[in-house]
Amino acid sequence: MNADNPTQRHGAVRLIGRTSTFLLAAGLIALLAFGLTARATDTTIDDALAQDQAAAAPGFTLDILTRGTPPPELAATFARAADDDDRIDLRELRGTPVVLNYGASWCIPCREEAPLLQRAWTQNATDGVLFLGLNMQDARSDARNFLRAFKQTFPHVRDPTNDTARRWGASGIPETFFIRRDGAIVGHVIGVVTAQQLQRGIADAKAGRVQDPARGGQFRPTR
Repeated sequence: MNADNPTQRHGAVRLIGRTSTFLLAAGLIALLAFGLTARATDTTIDDALAQDQAAAAPGFTLDILTRGTPPPELAATFARAADDDDRIDLRELRGTPVVLNYGASWCIPCREEAPLLQRAWTQNATDGVLFLGLNMQDARSDARNFLRAFKQTFPHVRDPTNDTARRWGASGIPETFFIRRDGAIVGHVIGVVTAQQLQRGIADAKAGRVQDPARGGQFRPTR
């Protein structure tokens, strides 16, 4: 190409511009596709509940954040599951109805929900229903400070990532799952659970009844 030829020079500039625009657009499309794939929510649990079927609970084994102060019968169950290694395998809680609540100290809606959870725990623990908090994507010290601030006395486990939440199809927090004695999920509330939703879920977990997934109040997307 003749560098002194204005027509050729302008053509080259236009070609470079079109190529750059194409590459930028392709990169953005690829990034968007990756983001959608990475954020895709597994709906297996909610799909089963919507069809009036209990859902198999994805297993987890997680470090204990706090043991809390459960009543004697639940304390014994929790201690057996912990096996003196400060970890809980969800399968080892079978035989006990469980209310599993996902939360974190950085989650503002979780602050709204915390007092309600504590009241329900106090009211239902003596009926053999175990509340289990699952703190996620949080610093251990921040998580413990949150529990102290809101005086939560039920046990908590910790996942520093969002891996467990993704397997459970949780796209945000807080989210609450109700698990019957055989370890199957019978209810799910997305967002801040109401007192009515919580009591109904507890009753369903005890009786083994399946309910459609429900939407509660506000929630925060996982990080």
